[in-house]
Amino acid sequence: MRLEEVLYSQGFGTRRICAGLIQQGLVALETGICTDAGHDVVTEGLRFTVRGEAWVFRAPAYLMLHKPAGTECSQKPSAWPSIYTLLPAPLRQRPQKGAVQGVQAVGRLDQDTTGLLLLTDDGQFIHRMNSPRHHVPKVYEVTTRHPLDETQVRRLLDGVVLDDDPRPVAAAACEAVAPLHLRLTLTEGKYHQVKRMVAAVGNRVEGLHRSRIGGLGLPDDLAPGQWRWLEATDLAALRG
Repeated sequence: MRLEEVLYSQGFGTRRICAGLIQQGLVALETGICTDAGHDVVTEGLRFTVRGEAWVFRAPAYLMLHKPAGTECSQKPSAWPSIYTLLPAPLRQRPQKGAVQGVQAVGRLDQDTTGLLLLTDDGQFIHRMNSPRHHVPKVYEVTTRHPLDETQVRRLLDGVVLDDDPRPVAAAACEAVAPLHLRLTLTEGKYHQVKRMVAAVGNRVEGLHRSRIGGLGLPDDLAPGQWRWLEATDLAALRG
């Protein structure tokens, strides 16, 4: 692939801007600075720098973010900062089908919910992960207002009726880890589902954190607001 196209595909600007970065000597390959925008490179395992910033070629891009509280999963937030401001500009500017769209969140978490959030520019991956047909389990750590009891746990496992659907919605797994700590596993994603399910059994969510999607857990060393690439082993864990 031409070096100019590499930069463009990774979100470093229009083709003209990318060519200019190269011609100005602001792009370096492992062999050194390259000023030829038409230079052909092998993209597999390609590492380069732009204005001294290290980058690895990813096509498509898959990443995880530790979503902090007080952020919205929206490109146009209404009241809170967008999660997309936590990402470097190239990830927000990656082109898709001729338009600048950047990576997109795989599903959403409420502004007060923290934890594991996936982002990608792979539309098929987003559809597969969000589709209820694939039953991808998501694990939530729930802090409740009132102490939990066995009756509440059993009702969540058996299924509760929410106001928008007469069919009961059941947790795939449910465990009272501590008197005020519920670990809840869901395989579908209805609007405010965890909060509404907990309310349906007579309790209330005071804190909500997503700790796992499929076989992929949120790393202990990834602080709120930080992100990292998903590797092949991570993607395999998501697929189960």
